[in-house]
Amino acid sequence: MKRLAVVGGNAAGMSAAAVARRRDPSLDVLVLERGVHASYSSCGIPYLVGGTVGGADRLIARSPEDLRRAGIDVRTGCEVTRIDLRGRTLTYRDGGARTERREGFDELVYATGAVAIAPPVPGAESVEAVRTLDAAERLVARLTRARGRTAVVIGAGYLGLEMAEALASRGLEVALVDRERQVMSSLDADMAGHVQAAAEGAGIRVMLGVDVREIAGGPDGGPRVVRTTADDLHADHVVVSTGARPATELAAAAGLELGRTGGLRVDDHQRCAGHEGVYAAGDCAESRHRLLPHPVNVQLGTHANKQGRVAGTNATGGDVAFPGVIGTAISRICRHEVARTGLSETEAAAVDLPVVAATIEDSTRARYYPGAGPIWVKVVAHAETGRLLGGQIVGVEGAAKRIDVLATAVWTGMSAGELELIDLGYAPPFAGVYDPLLIAARQAAHRVRAPAPRTAPRRTRD
Repeated sequence: MKRLAVVGGNAAGMSAAAVARRRDPSLDVLVLERGVHASYSSCGIPYLVGGTVGGADRLIARSPEDLRRAGIDVRTGCEVTRIDLRGRTLTYRDGGARTERREGFDELVYATGAVAIAPPVPGAESVEAVRTLDAAERLVARLTRARGRTAVVIGAGYLGLEMAEALASRGLEVALVDRERQVMSSLDADMAGHVQAAAEGAGIRVMLGVDVREIAGGPDGGPRVVRTTADDLHADHVVVSTGARPATELAAAAGLELGRTGGLRVDDHQRCAGHEGVYAAGDCAESRHRLLPHPVNVQLGTHANKQGRVAGTNATGGDVAFPGVIGTAISRICRHEVARTGLSETEAAAVDLPVVAATIEDSTRARYYPGAGPIWVKVVAHAETGRLLGGQIVGVEGAAKRIDVLATAVWTGMSAGELELIDLGYAPPFAGVYDPLLIAARQAAHRVRAPAPRTAPRRTRD
């Protein structure tokens, strides 16, 4: 019987396993997952910590038992320690049995995700990153057992902000620390300022341009003081959210090729270069960016699930290509929704793309309609052609899903002028007669059309 082995049992891995099993019911599908859980929503972790989601089981899409009943041999608590591509075998450590075992395979999908990057400071090793459901359950248990009053979150990206809000919602005094000068580096600074204001409005102390020097433990060995270049922060709880890197050590040791991002190099069929029948998908792999001249490593569940489906399809004889990414992401930070797609002005400048940008402030609904609130929309377009390259949205409830329209426009190569006149729905509960997205597109299009200002001739002396 032919066997497909999958290393990693979350978004990409389980998508690959499920589609492969559906396509070929006779296929032996083995999934090895080092954690306690498989097939769960990592994106829901902040809402579990904050109490919005009542119980870890709510985040589990399918239990290992459900998956086994569907014909997928899922083994949790099993960490793969070696991959022999030539011999087509996997060696793994079974945590439950405390033994090392070996399994053969015909096709392989590598889907190990990403691992947290700890800040290079003394004491960081004592703090567990809350990136897995297992870790989230442990944090919730600590919060419940030793409630405390204070918390420090290190790192002001998406996850750091979401975790800061989750802890604040539990009644803790929260400090959010980052060495960068703005929150959410994936946004331009002008839009990030609105996010920072929302966090501060929720009572979170935002400390930017501040380095962490040490995480000092208390008498029981737990973190108690975070020493920074600005202040010593006493903390009953510390959460580190300083980014993540592709988990590729095992793959590299097996001879698989890494790209410039540290992720595995794959083609558009998720095949690993130079190794027949070996695929990689999800946070551990690189993706083609549709607007940039180089691959990227974008760690999002949307891409992981799609890439897993592509890998599982092609591993069972299919012919499906993953079309690339443009970096669309969405979140809710305190009272604001936040979204972005395509390139920011900063990203465009890094690859010498000439752009124009327009930022507008408007209302999420008709201004006279109850519940209307502020929305800021930024549109980025090519300075010469007007082609839409990206945009960002921050606002109250009802703001952020407009990013899907902008993402579609960027994906298909529309210009700002075309978006300005596109036929969108209108009713006072949802927008003004001109949607804020159309207003921003109009301003961007006007800047593309505007002639370059003339330079006054230099006067010369007679």
